[in-house]
Amino acid sequence: MQLLAKLSSTTLFLQELVNAPRQVGAILPSSKNLAAAMARWLPEDSNTFALELGPGTGVVTQALIERGLPEDRLIAIERSPKMADHLRSRFPRAKIITGDAFQLDKLLKKYSRHATQIGVVFSSLPLLNFKPAIADDLAKKIRATLAPNGKLVQYSYHLGNKQPKAAAHFSYVASDLIWANLPPARVSVYQK
Repeated sequence: MQLLAKLSSTTLFLQELVNAPRQVGAILPSSKNLAAAMARWLPEDSNTFALELGPGTGVVTQALIERGLPEDRLIAIERSPKMADHLRSRFPRAKIITGDAFQLDKLLKKYSRHATQIGVVFSSLPLLNFKPAIADDLAKKIRATLAPNGKLVQYSYHLGNKQPKAAAHFSYVASDLIWANLPPARVSVYQK
């Protein structure tokens, strides 16, 4: 059954990659190693909510739940209706919102009454694919969404130490290179 689910997720990912390559922003789903590196930044406070931007087929989502996030404490925004439906079937107690993460302020206001309790944002969005002004606007919205001392956990395929476009609105906490991912990725963590 797990193999069938994995094949289904991979097939869906590849279909969406062909249909909207700039939106997907990756050539393969994130590895379990990358997902685990992101999930390790999950706050220990079980009363906080986690917001996931661009969850795709749910590799990071699964890692967050395996790390201890109660499924009903997850809010995810996925642009692809097919992927959002897939996530709803995999994680029925999570709040999956179909929409553009760049409109997260409006989407959270409309669809989630827990938007004021977000302690961490996990972003799989391909920010390097967007113009600086658009990425900067998203960073401001993420910052406004986070509780005091909340964290932004972002990965990118840019392995250098160049600060990502969202970094100007946060304090740098840490970063880690994940070589066991195709392609290798950098997980960067920032705090409000």
